[in-house]
Amino acid sequence: MSEQQDPNWERSVLEKLALSAIQEQRRSRHWSILFKTLGFLYLFIVLFLAAGWFQGDGVSIPQEHTALIDLQGVISSDATSSDSIISSLQGAFDDKNTRGVILRINSPGGSPVQAGQIYDEIKRLRAKHPKTPLYAVIDDICASGGYYVAAGADRIYVDKASIVGSIGVLMDGFGFTQTMEKLGVERRLLTAGENKGFLDPFSPVDPEQQVFAKQMLEEIHGQFIAVVREGRGKRLKETPETFSGLVWSGETSIELGLADALGSVESVARDVIKAEHIVDYTERPGFAERLAGRFGASMAKAWSPFGQAGVNLR
Repeated sequence: MSEQQDPNWERSVLEKLALSAIQEQRRSRHWSILFKTLGFLYLFIVLFLAAGWFQGDGVSIPQEHTALIDLQGVISSDATSSDSIISSLQGAFDDKNTRGVILRINSPGGSPVQAGQIYDEIKRLRAKHPKTPLYAVIDDICASGGYYVAAGADRIYVDKASIVGSIGVLMDGFGFTQTMEKLGVERRLLTAGENKGFLDPFSPVDPEQQVFAKQMLEEIHGQFIAVVREGRGKRLKETPETFSGLVWSGETSIELGLADALGSVESVARDVIKAEHIVDYTERPGFAERLAGRFGASMAKAWSPFGQAGVNLR
């Protein structure tokens, strides 16, 4: 009966089925877009957190805590730079719930400029926040530039087997003049300025330049010694070897006044600062920043008057 009333009923049913299928596809597509968007958002957040981009945003930790900052590896402009350590220190000290700051050091040294900048900022922040102590905790090694930084701490804690000291300055490099002679290679160096080729590794050593470099190293060494004396004060038991570049075990460094006591990050947070909850404030650069830093450091070395040598506290 209905077929007689509506001769196009088959077409109508097909249109409804087709329309229903289209709507279902649209709904499926919308859900797919939503889930993909949520997936990308989740991945984006994970990458942000992994890169450490949320650190240093000034958000206060709502619990009294010990702030931890890691100084790891060679101190230089492209790895453990003064900018990243100083930014981390500022974030830790500016948090009103920080009861104390631990600077965990595992470094053989590095740039005297970078180490000096970190030391100066430690002294400034300690003066600005006199109620917030800063303690250095040494892992495997705290030598040369690493110790330069540690000298600014209120107290230095070590493991009995830590390596501590190396209060000295060096400028290292190579000389290739005899090798060039054997190979029949001639060095053609053109300069404007009689000392522009300062200590060029492919030219014979200039005695006057060598004396000048030694004087400069002695000057920087004197700055290093002054920092250690200022930081350690009467605790330092000076001997003829103290500033000779030697290193000592953590246990011996306590006897010499280069360190104060045995301790770890956990024991200092728990027993000294009295705040067991530890928050890591270490600013960790993202991939782009690391790449830019390495490029900048490479350019700096290329244009350095000392070539690849440079001056190092290590």
